[in-house]
Amino acid sequence: METIPDLLSADELTFHIRGCALNKRESQKKLYGSFYGYAMAICDRYASNQDDAVEIINDGFLKIFREIHHFEPAYSDIVSSFKGWLRKIMIYTAIDYFRKYNKHQAPADLDTVVYQVPAFYPDALDRLSHEEIIRSVQQLSPGYRAVFNLFVIDGLTHEEIANHLEISVGTSKSNLAKARRQLQKILFIQSHNEIKKNAV
Repeated sequence: METIPDLLSADELTFHIRGCALNKRESQKKLYGSFYGYAMAICDRYASNQDDAVEIINDGFLKIFREIHHFEPAYSDIVSSFKGWLRKIMIYTAIDYFRKYNKHQAPADLDTVVYQVPAFYPDALDRLSHEEIIRSVQQLSPGYRAVFNLFVIDGLTHEEIANHLEISVGTSKSNLAKARRQLQKILFIQSHNEIKKNAV
């Protein structure tokens, strides 16, 4: 089983940031290995599969290595500052990926599928692991997934989302409402299947 590398200490991170600014391969490798898991947790939510997530991560790290000489800690905790900076770059890279590959894709509309979804389904989320919830988010249509992540998880306003995704504010709001409906159906189906599997 692959071990997850510990995040670097503040001194190590400072050392390797300087190394990356000088294009030192060893520092780039160290930074990539240390923050890969953190970056994957961000990119995984925006991608429709693992291969897309890896592509977004690699593009994101290329940007990081290209721009790292501009990095300035936002506050005294350099590790948290760097994580915040990296997170922003990964999100923007995911947005770029969406604009490049998914913007003009017609949504595969789960709204046309009729399921009896109760308004309140007790313990539905409790029965699903974090991994299953992420996989559920990945099943959303690309446009819905992007808006859902940016608004619900990353805290952007509809105005900011509209600007980044080059859509109208109304489309952003509509996509969020549809994303929530889609996700409710996906989670209900998963939870229902889990109950049936356990009943056998």
